[in-house]
Amino acid sequence: MYKRPDHISMTRLIRACVAVAAIAVLSACVAQTRNHGYVPSEAELDQVTVGTDTVQTVANSIGRPSAEGLLDATGWYYVRSQFQTLGAFAPKEIDRQVVAISFDAKGVVSNVERFGLSDGRVVALSRRVTTANTRGVTFLQQLFGNLGRIDTSSLLQ
Repeated sequence: MYKRPDHISMTRLIRACVAVAAIAVLSACVAQTRNHGYVPSEAELDQVTVGTDTVQTVANSIGRPSAEGLLDATGWYYVRSQFQTLGAFAPKEIDRQVVAISFDAKGVVSNVERFGLSDGRVVALSRRVTTANTRGVTFLQQLFGNLGRIDTSSLLQ
């Protein structure tokens, strides 16, 4: 009995499965881009006039930001970051834009600035590091170092 047609269909099935698996593996390597935050466009910022517009007119034309100045709310900061993820690697920030709108004491726009990722620098806002006296001491040295320090009088109490 001749079973050649079944063998051909099985070969086609295996080839199709291999092709689907190859496409799935290759699609996992495609870079994925995510955007976080909001920055007004240049056209929107052109509507803001330094020395004329106020806090209320800026809020009406481009909206309020998610971040304001910490001292006396003298500035608004619009921040947008773009992250790229490639395969199983950690996301990497590829673009950041910050638009800073400053207001004077009367609430009138005094300055509009745009900053990019190249203008930024890493600033440690908080650092919690405990200095340990374990430099140059291995885990086993720490573990066995306390064996001779047991006080028998404390065990009897």
